Amino acid sequence: MTYAETDQKPPFRLGLLIKRILFLALPVFVLIGSVGGFVAMGALKPAPEEKAEIIEALPVLTTVARSEPVSIKVHGQGEVKARSEVMLASEISGRVAYVSPKFLAGGQFERGETLVRLESREYELGIVQAEAAVAQAHTALLQEISEGQIASQGAQQLGLDQVSDLTLRHPQRAQAEAQLASAQARLDDTRLQLSRTRIVAPFTGRVREKSVNIGAYVSPGARLGEIYASDVVDIAIALTDSDLANLGLGIGFSETQDVQGPPVTLSAIVAGESHTWSGRITRTDSGFDPETRVLFAYVEVQDPYGKGADNGTPLATGLFVDAEIDGRTLADSVVLPRTALRGKDNVYVAREDDTLDIRPVEVAFSERERLILTSGISAGERVVTSPVRAASDGMKIKPVDRLETAFAADASAAED
Repeated sequence: MTYAETDQKPPFRLGLLIKRILFLALPVFVLIGSVGGFVAMGALKPAPEEKAEIIEALPVLTTVARSEPVSIKVHGQGEVKARSEVMLASEISGRVAYVSPKFLAGGQFERGETLVRLESREYELGIVQAEAAVAQAHTALLQEISEGQIASQGAQQLGLDQVSDLTLRHPQRAQAEAQLASAQARLDDTRLQLSRTRIVAPFTGRVREKSVNIGAYVSPGARLGEIYASDVVDIAIALTDSDLANLGLGIGFSETQDVQGPPVTLSAIVAGESHTWSGRITRTDSGFDPETRVLFAYVEVQDPYGKGADNGTPLATGLFVDAEIDGRTLADSVVLPRTALRGKDNVYVAREDDTLDIRPVEVAFSERERLILTSGISAGERVVTSPVRAASDGMKIKPVDRLETAFAADASAAED
């Protein structure tokens, strides 16, 4: 009997099926074993030791606050301007007959000097005619007075009680007096026109611009030139409200003999060299500028081209100068480096336990290098001067004195 004659399968097919099942299940068993082993190893691994977090203190540079009297200086800038500037113009018409050799750009002149003169012959002839008219009017008046007296005497001799004003020549006399006054007025006007042929300097000063030459014909109102006084100059300095407080000035201040304004030192570079001049604030505006919110104080300098000059260098008009103004003196103030200020009114103080104290202060004045405080800090306290990122009140710091750091750097450099 053969296998074909029965329903049984060959034995090798069952073995093959078992091998295939084992082949497919083996990776699954290996994976499960690996995971189980990893979990078992993790469970048996000893727990790591916990370490306490250590916060390191931030190194900062500090300086010791010191108390000393401080004289406040207020700084500003401004342009030098002449107090008196005049544009010369002709009041009459005529031809230019004379121009002073001093009447040229940059020229100097004295008060009362003739700068320009127009031809005057026409006006001189007019005076002669006006004088003749005055003489005729005066003679006519005398004649009317005489005839009036004769008429009055004749009426008395005739015994007339009532005599008309016309008979006594009263209207004729009034007319003659009016004609005399008119003739005199014409004479005065002619003399005035003659005086206007001379353009006279109203003050001692200098010429800014010349606009006329000899032979030119000018009409009334024609521009002849521009001059300015050299006896005194003004410099307008813009001041804020805090500046006014530091200077002790008020709105509408005006200097008097008893109350003088603060002294001012002016400086500028002229011809490549530094020069200084002395002045004084003599007045302030009566109100703040609505656009800039500042108030202008005016510095006065006397005789800027003479005694007020700096070794012969005048304080010329148009010059832009720096101003240093002496302000009030603070007797009990604390002085710190400018780098100690944080924001507008905060200072970092190093406490005794080396923690940071963010403290508000009252700033009286600050300059490029130093800071002046009137409250908030006491002398002897340590103040942080180096940058501190993410500062918070109470944070740990490691203060390092600025002077000690500088000495250490110098010693290291000396050893090298």
